[in-house]
Amino acid sequence: MTIAGLVLCVAGGVQAQDRLQVQGTSPDLYVLHTVKKGETFYSLGRSYSLSPKQIATENNISFEQGLQLGQQVKIPLNNTNFSQKSDASGTPVYHKVEEKETLYRLSVNNNKVPLDNIRHWNKMTGDGLQKDSYVIVGWLKSGGGAPAPSAPVASAPATTPPANHPVTTPPASTPAPSNPAPSNPAPTTPVATPPASTTPAPPVTKPDQQAPPEPVKTPDSNNTGSKPPVTSAPAGSSFEVLYNQQTGNGKNVTSEKGPGGWFKSNASPGKYYALHNTAPRGTIIKVTNPLNGRSIYAKVLEAIPQIKQNEGLIIKLSDSALEALGTNEAKFYCQLNYED
Repeated sequence: MTIAGLVLCVAGGVQAQDRLQVQGTSPDLYVLHTVKKGETFYSLGRSYSLSPKQIATENNISFEQGLQLGQQVKIPLNNTNFSQKSDASGTPVYHKVEEKETLYRLSVNNNKVPLDNIRHWNKMTGDGLQKDSYVIVGWLKSGGGAPAPSAPVASAPATTPPANHPVTTPPASTPAPSNPAPSNPAPTTPVATPPASTTPAPPVTKPDQQAPPEPVKTPDSNNTGSKPPVTSAPAGSSFEVLYNQQTGNGKNVTSEKGPGGWFKSNASPGKYYALHNTAPRGTIIKVTNPLNGRSIYAKVLEAIPQIKQNEGLIIKLSDSALEALGTNEAKFYCQLNYED
């Protein structure tokens, strides 16, 4: 075997791991690593950006005892080696969707990762999830223990962030310049300051910088970003537009009055979500505060959890929706209108 081949074999030892699949629930998330020949606590520490002794302690293994071939080791995911920020990068960590699991429930079980981040990472065009599909819920920071093989993504074409593969060699038919210069392949994405000899690519407008197609009527809402894409209307449509489509411009509605509650959400400003026991997932509900006449439109994620603190509630709203309604009460009186 050549020296170059030997180096590649050693470097590829950790990369041979299967897809990184998250285990556990918030806040104790982890992945499992199967020990391969020659691996030690130190090599795992480098691969997963953790202290070797921390890995040993997490698995109740004596540091002096070492690791055994084929042994499964629990690798905790924490602020040191795991990121769920919108601009995170590294090795993707996947969640395998269970039967009847909702996007909201998936978020709650994985450190309440923002719904918009999940949609962005998985290029989702709706909120539906398919059983046994794999959804990216975060990123293992540099030194990650496994590459990202192709995987089906919930309700969207399977799109996996590219792994670090070798750069493709240019076609042999390309004539060489008379004065050879150092190879400098063009970047695959626009750069902030391109070389003088390169024509700058047109600026890319990020989704969260797009202006809404029409002004939102909620007075408190600084809605400068696009609405979350939904399957029942073109991406970018406001929840108010969807509500009018679902109810025939308010002609076919069911009304409810009673107490509401709220839950913590990381949704972007102007995007309101709700939990409701009878309206199907994806239904847009118009919520009105009778005390001041303010109204917002919220999208149903799933049913209200049947626990003691939710008894008697007709709806639970995300915290930003509560603020837009002009109240800060833990329970507040409200009126609901939604598709009959």
